[in-house]
Amino acid sequence: MNDPQQDFRVATEDLERFMREALAAAGADQASADAATRALVTASRMGTDSHGLRLLPHYLTALEGGRIQGAPRMVFHRRLVATGFLDADDGLGHLAGYTAMEHAMAMAGEAGMGAVAVGNSSHFGAAGCYALAAAERGYIGMAFCNSDPFVLLHQGAAPFHGTNPIAFAAPVAGNAHYLLDMATSSIPWNRVQQYGAIGRELPDQVAADAAGRVTRTPDEVAALLPLGGSDFGFKGAGLGGMVEVLSSALAGMQNGFRLLPMGGPDMETPRGIGHFFLAIQPDAFVEEGTFARCLADYLADLRSRPARDGAEVLAPGDREWRCQARRDALGIPLDAANRQAYAELARQYGLCPLTRIG
Repeated sequence: MNDPQQDFRVATEDLERFMREALAAAGADQASADAATRALVTASRMGTDSHGLRLLPHYLTALEGGRIQGAPRMVFHRRLVATGFLDADDGLGHLAGYTAMEHAMAMAGEAGMGAVAVGNSSHFGAAGCYALAAAERGYIGMAFCNSDPFVLLHQGAAPFHGTNPIAFAAPVAGNAHYLLDMATSSIPWNRVQQYGAIGRELPDQVAADAAGRVTRTPDEVAALLPLGGSDFGFKGAGLGGMVEVLSSALAGMQNGFRLLPMGGPDMETPRGIGHFFLAIQPDAFVEEGTFARCLADYLADLRSRPARDGAEVLAPGDREWRCQARRDALGIPLDAANRQAYAELARQYGLCPLTRIG
């Protein structure tokens, strides 16, 4: 029997329409609403609803509370031939992300590489959206962001780093792009919430209780473990720290440990999040076409490797592109909680509700 929660599906275009209208109603200008919609829908098309459609109510609350400026005056300062700083003016992080990557790509077109630090920003959703924006234009893209503390240090007993994501995308000629988008914690926080909602025990070595002890019970979780768990978490903690240095220190922002919590209760004070973006022009290093050929060979070799029984070897992004193709054809599903949230938003802002296609 089909799960009735998965039968409520909406077309991508209808979800985009609703998001733009809701963001505009909450005070976002057109550029901000377009950027946020682009990022949220990109994430949900690829199956990452935790960084997609589920975040819309949060951004609307932050806009209305004044934490996020709906019509920011972002200013880019080019420091050297391939470096710059974007002051995001406390606007939506999605607009800051796409704007910064545009500047990074422009510099990479001139100098072979372009790097932009971003300050005075806010939550930008899925980091992979901005790395992907570079790959879609033929550049290698990287994106980093800090966040408020959720993750233990190695041997630590209390959260210090955020889930501090690393995103890397590379253009693949005539095919879906290579896309890695990962947290530096063992699992994302929403996984704990999902397991708790269905009464399922967590995997071992991914989360800890208030004393820093490993726990598999969602209700006991007070922090996430860094990649590598309690024995080898120095690797994940080190990567989280690398992201922190690039995102906050390089942009002159306070580190994630000092950030206000994303979930509030203060929805008036800007958080001052930092990001870092890098764009690389592959043909600036080798003859034109060499990188594309070598990457194609690498991916062909990777996907041809034997897998365990019942499994399949996938390259980063393969699972997401398959999900995107399925959701583009069948619609993007909304579970019961999101259906209710979007119905309430439609009533609150006087919008035409989402139309069910499944």
